[in-house]
Amino acid sequence: MKTVVQRVTKASVTVEEQVISKIGHGVLVLVGITEDDTQEDIDWLCRKIVNLRIFNDADGVMNVSLKDSNGDAIVVSQFTLQASTKKGNRPSYIKAAKPDIAVPLYEAFVRQFEEELEKKVGTGIFGADMKVELLNDGPVTIIIDSKNRE
Repeated sequence: MKTVVQRVTKASVTVEEQVISKIGHGVLVLVGITEDDTQEDIDWLCRKIVNLRIFNDADGVMNVSLKDSNGDAIVVSQFTLQASTKKGNRPSYIKAAKPDIAVPLYEAFVRQFEEELEKKVGTGIFGADMKVELLNDGPVTIIIDSKNRE
C-alpha cells in the first residue's frame, strides 16, 4: 500500500460539481492499494501518518503530529499510485487491486484512520471522477510505502 501525505492549509474533494469533503488545517492522504495489502499494512500506515511530526511547533520546527495539532484529514483512494512506468510511455496499472479487493481495504483504511485520529475524516468516492483541490502547506509531501518501511 502506498500513500502520499500532503500537509495542507485547506483541501476539498468535488464529485459532479458537489463538494463532498472539505477541511482546513490537516492532511490530504492519497492511498494506492494492491491485491497483497492486508490489515497489517493499514494499521501500520494509519498509525504512522497520524503520528508523523510534520506540523510546526511554536518555534517553527516540524515537531507536532496531526493528532497533536488537532488537524483534520481527507483520505482519497488513488489507484494510479500503483502505476508501473518501467516499459514504454503508457503507465500500467496491473499492480492496482481490483475494486472487489480495493473497496473493502480502502473502507478499512478510513475506519482505522478515524480510530487512530479519534475523529471523522473526509473521503472521496471510490471509482468516481473526483476533483481534488488543495493548498499544500510548506510544501510538505511525503510518500510512504508499507512494503518499504524505511
